[in-house]
Amino acid sequence: MSSPVRHSGPKIVHSMTTTTFGLEGYEIAQTLGVVMGVTVRSRSVVGTAIAGIQVFFGGRIGNFVELCERARQEAFELMLQHAEQTGANAVIGIRYDANEIMSGVTEVLCYGTAVTVESAT
Repeated sequence: MSSPVRHSGPKIVHSMTTTTFGLEGYEIAQTLGVVMGVTVRSRSVVGTAIAGIQVFFGGRIGNFVELCERARQEAFELMLQHAEQTGANAVIGIRYDANEIMSGVTEVLCYGTAVTVESAT
């Protein structure tokens, strides 16, 4: 099996990502296309039981919040890796989507448009 090819350019930093379709102070030099990161997560039996107890008492369900945050972060990082492989130095128009695949199993998708940008000055 061959290892994946890694882009040798600079890593895309979070300040070069946005939900808008432009980055202030930069001009889009090239649009490289849609990039995405996908992860699939499941709830553990123990975590579900603890969350069930938290539901009984009401309030924030910390186990599920942590699971959601990890899934979103992983999908985001995978999207950035995909963007780097295309040669991008920024990602614009970032969005998230989530779908339940089966009971307790959720797919989280993070996607955006990979671009190269140059300083506007």
